[in-house]
Amino acid sequence: MMKFIAGPCVIESADLLDTVAERLVAINRRLGVDIIFKASFDKANRTSLASYRGVGLERGLQMLDDVRRKWGLKLLTDIHESYQAAAAGEVVDVIQIPAFLCRQTDLLAAAARTGRTVNIKKAQFLSGEDMRYPYEKCVKSGAGEVWLTERGNMYGYNNLVVDFRNIPDMRRIARTVVMDCTHSVQRPGAAGGKTGGNREYVPAMALAAKAFGANGFFFEVHPDPDRALSDGPNMLRLDELEGVIASLL
Repeated sequence: MMKFIAGPCVIESADLLDTVAERLVAINRRLGVDIIFKASFDKANRTSLASYRGVGLERGLQMLDDVRRKWGLKLLTDIHESYQAAAAGEVVDVIQIPAFLCRQTDLLAAAARTGRTVNIKKAQFLSGEDMRYPYEKCVKSGAGEVWLTERGNMYGYNNLVVDFRNIPDMRRIARTVVMDCTHSVQRPGAAGGKTGGNREYVPAMALAAKAFGANGFFFEVHPDPDRALSDGPNMLRLDELEGVIASLL
């Protein structure tokens, strides 16, 4: 069964979380899927010190828990430091490891020890085959399940290129390989102190990844991406999500 992950890049407000969650519940009902709700309590890897980071660990996890209680959705969030793992594991179903941090042994082990599913995003400087070692670190540290996520590679400045051969390479390692359809169209640091992107390519990224065997799909979504506080240029408009998921089904 395909896995779907969607939500805003970062927690901006309770109203935004409710707006997105309500739409995901409706899509789940109409399409018979089970979208996992994603939002970050902290974005520790923003381009600029002045960029918005989020609401912090304690408040963010409470807001995510409110989404679960109100809307009945499964949850995913990312962590950047080992001490955040235990608290996140009390609230979310899936702990995500950011791409830049996917070789950090202590971070991987801490996430795995929660017993939750761990989703490891492939670094922009690694091949799909290289992800065997982060995967093994999590498995040997007790993770309930380990997913691997493709999000593109850096071959130059301010751009990402997806080598779709990474997907079958990672499918030989993990049963679930996710395509990050929105981060893969980023233009890192290409927008004057913040990340740019090309959201018009998101639907095609998803379909291409499916052709190469991806069985999970990750979308950052927002009702008005041009006003989003993080990753706006590469985020999918919330009202376009259902059509993209339907095309994958």
